[in-house]
Amino acid sequence: MPASSRPRPRVSRAAWQVLVLATLGFALNFWAWTLLSPLGPRFEQGLGLSAFELSMVVAVPVIVGSLGRIPVGALTDRLGGRVMFPAVSLITVLPVLFIGLGGHASFAALLAGGFVLGIGGTAFAIGIPVVNAWFPAHRRGLALGIYGAGMGGSAIAALTTVPLVNTVNIRFPFLLAAAVLIAYALIAAWLLRDAPGRQISGGSVIRRLASTVRLPVTWRASGVYALSFGGFVAFSVYLPTYLSNSYGLADADAAGRMGGFVLVAVVARPVGGWLSDRLHPTRVLAGAYGTVAACAALQAFAPPLMPLGTVLLLVIAAALGAGAGATFALVALLTSPERVGAVTGFVGAAGGLGGFVPPLLMGAFYGWLDSYAVGLGLLACTALVVGILISRMGQRVPEAALDRMVPREAGPGRSPR
Repeated sequence: MPASSRPRPRVSRAAWQVLVLATLGFALNFWAWTLLSPLGPRFEQGLGLSAFELSMVVAVPVIVGSLGRIPVGALTDRLGGRVMFPAVSLITVLPVLFIGLGGHASFAALLAGGFVLGIGGTAFAIGIPVVNAWFPAHRRGLALGIYGAGMGGSAIAALTTVPLVNTVNIRFPFLLAAAVLIAYALIAAWLLRDAPGRQISGGSVIRRLASTVRLPVTWRASGVYALSFGGFVAFSVYLPTYLSNSYGLADADAAGRMGGFVLVAVVARPVGGWLSDRLHPTRVLAGAYGTVAACAALQAFAPPLMPLGTVLLLVIAAALGAGAGATFALVALLTSPERVGAVTGFVGAAGGLGGFVPPLLMGAFYGWLDSYAVGLGLLACTALVVGILISRMGQRVPEAALDRMVPREAGPGRSPR
């Protein structure tokens, strides 16, 4: 029976409830995970930190949160989201309270608190296998894209932390985040459910991680996500500096434009997943990276900010967001359900770490050449190469993935699915 004519399973109300709870948990943990970054200038002045010490304070939670996704993803395959979301949320409460109640008073305490705070960033690896198990394959792209929009939780920290500190005191945003995380953990433990019939991985976590490393999809998806989400992180972190140096914008104006960039990327992520359901993830990825390559190449010539430069940067944001959404649609398509968490852990780690290299390169090239043209040219070349490689992965859905997308009719020698 042709795939297009087979009946497609409906998405249950319980699946949508799980998606909402998982997305909320991802966003709230990301909010807590990024609380230190907006307060960087305050820590720098109040504690007399050097530029290197400040970068350590900001970077430590990101590094721990990125690498920690690897074991957390594997544990989610074993224990499920109903255990892992409340557990990670409650563990994250501890460093949030520590930093808020006194850990902000010294560099050493900030580093120690930031190290444990990194656990909040691992929440991303929990929701992907949870959502993946609840949704039929023909709707997973959209569902995983919606879940990925929870990365907008970092915008909560960016927009509210400094105003709350100025209005109340430095403890308040941390106490508020801790209270919200505790409330979420209780709600998740009560309402969040793992999918009926969820496939549970056997063997030790270390053995499963070792076998995951050997999967081709792990490396392919990691490379793709390092460019899409890593590019998003790099742009969102470095964009104010770029706009200030290239176009002479004031700090407030540059920060506002960065907010627009982040918003467009967050909204585009579900769109990339939705398109992946209707086309194929490799097509969406190839189109996204082709778009990034073209826009970055044009931006390398430093066009006027209004309107061309602004349009190019926002199109890059949309393409990177769509690419990030399509990446996990590809993971869900090519990975067996019991391995999705482990693969997601590696892919998520690659995306988090991928955001570190571009700002360093952009800063180095600007320092040497007083221009960002070379850095943007490298981005264009990288995106073009990745787009070509991903397009060569093939447009045909593997037979195993097709079985997961649409139930086949029962026939001789075939049991109903």
